[in-house]
Amino acid sequence: MDRRLLDILVCPLCKSQLHLDAEKHELICKADRLAYPIRDDVPVMLVEEARSMTADEVL
Repeated sequence: MDRRLLDILVCPLCKSQLHLDAEKHELICKADRLAYPIRDDVPVMLVEEARSMTADEVL
């Protein structure tokens, strides 16, 4: 994923910074504990598509 794109993307729900999990191909919002999928190098920034994360996963 392009680093410049990651710098400008924010969580659509709370507008906080996202963190890349390259292994799982996801963008992580620690504030909302959501993981947005990256499919074919395109982030899917829909809350409905995000996966809920446990507190342990966010650390």
